[in-house]
Amino acid sequence: MDAGGQAARSASSGTARRAPTGRVLATLILVAAVANLNLSVANVALPDIGDALDASQVQLNLVAVGYSLGLSASVLYLGAVGDRYGRKLLLLIGTGLTVPFSLLAAWAPSVEVLFVARLGGGLCAGMAFPTTLALISALWSGPGRTRAIALWSGIGAAFAALGPLAAGWSLTQFWWGSVFLLTVPLAAIAFVMAIVLVPSHVNESVEPVDHLGGVLSVLLVGSLVMGINLLAVPGRAGLLAVLGGTVVGAGTWFVLRQLRAENPLYDLRVAARPTFWVAAVAGLIIFGSLMGAMYIGQLFMQNVLGYSSVAAGAAILPGAVGMVLVAPRSAALVERHGSRATMLSGYVFVLLGFLVMLLLWREGIGYWAVGLAYLLVGVGVGLSGTPASNSLTGSVPVQRVGMASGTADLQRDLGGAIMQSAFGALLAAGYASSMATAISGDSDLSDLTASTQATLEKSFAGAESIASQYPQYSDEIVAAARESFLAGDQWAYLAGIVAVLLGSLLVLLAFPRRDRERELRARYQPPSET
Repeated sequence: MDAGGQAARSASSGTARRAPTGRVLATLILVAAVANLNLSVANVALPDIGDALDASQVQLNLVAVGYSLGLSASVLYLGAVGDRYGRKLLLLIGTGLTVPFSLLAAWAPSVEVLFVARLGGGLCAGMAFPTTLALISALWSGPGRTRAIALWSGIGAAFAALGPLAAGWSLTQFWWGSVFLLTVPLAAIAFVMAIVLVPSHVNESVEPVDHLGGVLSVLLVGSLVMGINLLAVPGRAGLLAVLGGTVVGAGTWFVLRQLRAENPLYDLRVAARPTFWVAAVAGLIIFGSLMGAMYIGQLFMQNVLGYSSVAAGAAILPGAVGMVLVAPRSAALVERHGSRATMLSGYVFVLLGFLVMLLLWREGIGYWAVGLAYLLVGVGVGLSGTPASNSLTGSVPVQRVGMASGTADLQRDLGGAIMQSAFGALLAAGYASSMATAISGDSDLSDLTASTQATLEKSFAGAESIASQYPQYSDEIVAAARESFLAGDQWAYLAGIVAVLLGSLLVLLAFPRRDRERELRARYQPPSET
């Protein structure tokens, strides 16, 4: 770039940084809301999708995780592209392309096409989502940045929690594909607002992008998420071996590349800073716990408690309320007590939420137990999300904030993909094992054909389908399916508890205390950038 171009870009950056407005922040939050809403709208529709497209539990898991897969695999690469070529440009492309992929998902003729549409939508979000936090970090500074990130984090997570309610209402009015149209008007409004309000260039880098490193990051994260999702699938040993080899090979090559490249895509020396890597792992667990709890919870409420899609979506509202109310206050806690204490307090609430699920979520429970669990998880995410994201952006120079924003997005997206995949795999394995035991122990069910028994073991939706075909065994089949589901979801809740305990231990032992954190942040970012 010539000197005049650099000067123009610098002037634009200076103006934007002096006077960021609430309308700009609202625009960035709305763009992020499109991605967050898309992350969760499929969950409520999974039973309907399974019935309409004859999908197995594994295929339903892939539909649920497809959007997160595309988003998580691409954010590191696309965050760097935005740093170099223009964050606003990438934001507009990603937001605009969301619409055709949403339309494709809405009218997908098969579960395979639906998965492709979800994956493509996630890639579009990978263009737009990282730029929202990157622009916030470039436009705001000091306590103002912490407050802006708190609003971005809390409202964004609340939109993810509100997705099931909106999707549930849509299912009562229209067909299953309508849930994927909910974000279309939001994307259109956000696109126009971004054109008018978002600055074109804000402290962007002039260094070349490490495209090879970007491709390797896509292969690494994509193969990791797919491998986790297929762990419980029988007969996939060969594919799992290929995916595992890709993870090892791409991961090794990626690390070596980043250590040797003159302008690395992902500076591992920066990532090694305690305020960066600990916050990254802590956020991954906390946001992954939210997405995993929402995924399993939706299936539990509809399959076991018999909630309608609207009731199941509305049941999550306490979680959204908790996040919206607590997230802005977490900014003050970060300034007063530091990120470490604030994150740990959030972990306590998330742990309590999973304990309620493990101990109280049974057939026939009252709504109070469901609402209490989601309220606790929502408060925990609201407390922990702000310090996790704020610590990442405070650990890098503003010209490389795409690395931090991409990592912050991975907290939600890779965390959500891993936890949903892990929870889904454990649910599928536990369900299949329990159903097989139930079939072998029931003389009537054991007389069913092998293919019918395989369908029973495939998913709860498959069991409901068989129950409708064999009305004489209907009560036994549905009862066995519910019991088997409860056996599987216990495995998922236990996995969530273990993950939260490990995450809290990591924060307790490895994240610096308040005074040390402030010293490190002052060292990592020059005064002109903060």
